[in-house]
Amino acid sequence: MRIQITSRTDLTDGRAESIVSALAGLPVRGAAVAEITIVDGVPGCTEEYLCELLCDPVTERFSAGVDGAPDVPWDLLIEVAYRAGVADPVATSLRDALGSELGPLPAGAIVQTARQVFLQVDLAAAGDAEAATAAAGRTTAARIAAAIHNPLIQQATVITAADWAAGERPPAIYPGVPPHEVPPVERVDVTALDDAALEGLSADRLLALTLDEMAAIRAYYARAQVREQRAALGLLEATDVELELLAQTWSEHCKHKIFAARVEYQDEHGGRERIDGLFRTYIKATTEAVGDPAFVKSVFDDNAGVVRFDDETLVCFKAETHNSPSALDPYGGAITGIVGVNRDVLGTGKGARPIFNTNVLCFGYPDTPAADLPAGLLAPRVVLAGVHHGIVDGGNQSGIPVVAGGFLFDESYAGKPLVFCGTGGVLPAAIGGEPAWVKHVDPGDLAVMVGGRIGKDGIHGATFSSLALDESSPTSAVQIGEPITQRKMADFLLEARDLLLYKGITDNGAGGLSSSLGEMARESGGVEIDLDACPLKYPGLAAWEILVSESQERMSLAVAPECVDRFLALARRRGVEAAVVGRFTADGTIAVRHRGELVASLDLDFVHNGVPELVIPARWTGPRGGDRSPAVPGTAARPLAPREALLALLSDPNIGNREHLIRQYDHEVQGQSVIKPQCGPLGDGPSDGAVIKPRFDSSRGLSITHGICPRYGDVDTYHMAVAAVDEAVRAHVAVGGDPDQMAALDNFCWPDPVLSESTPDGPYKMAQLVRACRGLADACRAY
Repeated sequence: MRIQITSRTDLTDGRAESIVSALAGLPVRGAAVAEITIVDGVPGCTEEYLCELLCDPVTERFSAGVDGAPDVPWDLLIEVAYRAGVADPVATSLRDALGSELGPLPAGAIVQTARQVFLQVDLAAAGDAEAATAAAGRTTAARIAAAIHNPLIQQATVITAADWAAGERPPAIYPGVPPHEVPPVERVDVTALDDAALEGLSADRLLALTLDEMAAIRAYYARAQVREQRAALGLLEATDVELELLAQTWSEHCKHKIFAARVEYQDEHGGRERIDGLFRTYIKATTEAVGDPAFVKSVFDDNAGVVRFDDETLVCFKAETHNSPSALDPYGGAITGIVGVNRDVLGTGKGARPIFNTNVLCFGYPDTPAADLPAGLLAPRVVLAGVHHGIVDGGNQSGIPVVAGGFLFDESYAGKPLVFCGTGGVLPAAIGGEPAWVKHVDPGDLAVMVGGRIGKDGIHGATFSSLALDESSPTSAVQIGEPITQRKMADFLLEARDLLLYKGITDNGAGGLSSSLGEMARESGGVEIDLDACPLKYPGLAAWEILVSESQERMSLAVAPECVDRFLALARRRGVEAAVVGRFTADGTIAVRHRGELVASLDLDFVHNGVPELVIPARWTGPRGGDRSPAVPGTAARPLAPREALLALLSDPNIGNREHLIRQYDHEVQGQSVIKPQCGPLGDGPSDGAVIKPRFDSSRGLSITHGICPRYGDVDTYHMAVAAVDEAVRAHVAVGGDPDQMAALDNFCWPDPVLSESTPDGPYKMAQLVRACRGLADACRAY
């Protein structure tokens, strides 16, 4: 059964207008949009029922079958649907609605969605050299289709009006993931590989490990004790499961190896200094020096830092970048960034409730000509639209307000955007008579997975984020977040928290189960994982794929055996999937089973502490001066009149009004916003920062501010960091904040791994990173 829902033709359709605007420069005169729902194999589901469920009869029209078309002229139909295996959030919500009303859906039931765009377009135009020919028409149609869908995650069916008249139609049902056999576990004798073969293995499997790191793995498997232990277990060679587990755990994304590296620093006068880790020297040491234990409750040990709000309440905050995924799929990268930090907050301590989102988003100039972009890069305006849409959906659909943020435009972000996502949460000072920031994972506890099922999306996300972005970047790393599914899970977990039904919790972010259960095992002393117990989106996944997939909306927990039945029963009542997938141990190993076979057994200490320390040279040669000039209106030959100069400045997207973007965020949900993103008598001026009221019965507020000054980094990143901190602090004070009650958070976005003398300009770039950390530390100490 296939149905179409369209807007009434006498009403304005904002979706259609947005598409026409996005296709500026192409010969598109008008558009109409139809939302497609495909349902098959669901007993009791009729056209009438779907019409009542999905269609607003006041503003929309309903039709059924594959022959539906709007009652407006059109020349080109493009139908866009998700590719097989990619999460479809709307279809997931519809499945839940159908299941609630009609009962559990059969295993083979199909629920899919798509969008049809009917365009009025001159198919023989758009600057083609040929006259009005069929070839020119196909070229124009292909250009339009490429502009409104992302082939990494979507498929597009293109039909002209002539094709339609000849009987061509979109598919009645889109095929799912084809069934196939589960791939066997691969085994590699890494002890027999030379250096070149090790590097080839890392590249082929996208492990993103250096030769030194691969050599450390080879040395581990060559140890006599390890070989003896593995022989007794029937594991003579390294398995692909073990190699992938190590790669995710040792990734730059997870281990922050550059910030933990030993830096050999040389200043412009030839002076030398050894820095034992930028994180330890500047970030952690500064926090310990200026942090008040009465205010700072937990830092560097959990998914987010925790500080005191008042005697009964704690707040936590987490931010991270999602730059590389957003460059490939702007919408998916941004929405997974937002829901990802939501999960970080939910997985902090015994579990915090997210109360606000924030962001800083940096792009190339939206009007950048296509000719100025390297092949394969999405246009900055496309990236901006997709990222903004992802941030909007990630917050609005989760019921979490986006209370603050910023947009910045610079040509340096044309290759890769900066998508900086943050979330704040609140939790009681104590839960069950114990500080709320304390969690436990004890031997004998059951490892429980909660939330979304495991699929191929999100595989290699951690290693992918640790590499430079290029044409070989994996499409499987792109994910589509499902904020409504995550909201259901969050509400369930907070209820289970207050009932004391679990002891430890963390999110299933980078590295999937390999990361979450592997990290939790450090507290208990080991873990056994049963991949056969993991709920899958579809059969046929390899063992290593199940272990490392980072598919969204998933958390891992430690549940005492005596509580597991009540925990699982509550999950069923709340419509959240939960499964026992292992057991925490104290034997010092991470063991993984699949199809009844032991497929991984690694020493826990080696997994977490075996990665070799990087040694990175850094050479500061003094400020070089920026090699870019800000776009200044007018020239020496033709200076602008004051009015012209003012209008030219106001047209710069860094200065111009961005209210049309900000207003799409819901900053009122939860009813805690005091100072909004827009302020002033008419509510049309940008705020210095936001203020929210975490407790309705308290007059205390929480400010959220930002600072970013990338142009300063052209000269010296020390001043860039100082200026950014100063900007955020001044905004905090401007909205009434107490300068003695602040918590600063930073997440450096460095463009490339800076690992050796052979990296172009590597030592100078590393010196800039050193100076940025010093600037951050000095500014925080000053305040």
